[in-house]
Amino acid sequence: MDVYDSAVAATAVTSRTVPQQIAHWARIGRELELSPRVNHRAISRVLAGTGSYDDLGEQEQAIAREAWGDRVAVLRGGLNYEAGFAAAGESYSEADEDGNLVVHPARD
Repeated sequence: MDVYDSAVAATAVTSRTVPQQIAHWARIGRELELSPRVNHRAISRVLAGTGSYDDLGEQEQAIAREAWGDRVAVLRGGLNYEAGFAAAGESYSEADEDGNLVVHPARD
């Protein structure tokens, strides 16, 4: 998935437009590379699963959490449970915007 496609997916769960999302990621990258207080290699190892989050400083942890949040937003944007349940012939329930239960019966 390229940056534009990732940004499109992220906008489904954020309040940013595609250009705003790309600019947001660019700001994070710029700050990461320019900061003498941030060890970008350590952050990269944590994001790759080969380093320990607990070994990062506070600012580095914040950057890692932001990156994880962006990854989760992209993944969530690609989910389509409704189609999966429909394809499986299963019913499902969810809460509406007011917190009320909405049951979607299986379609035959």
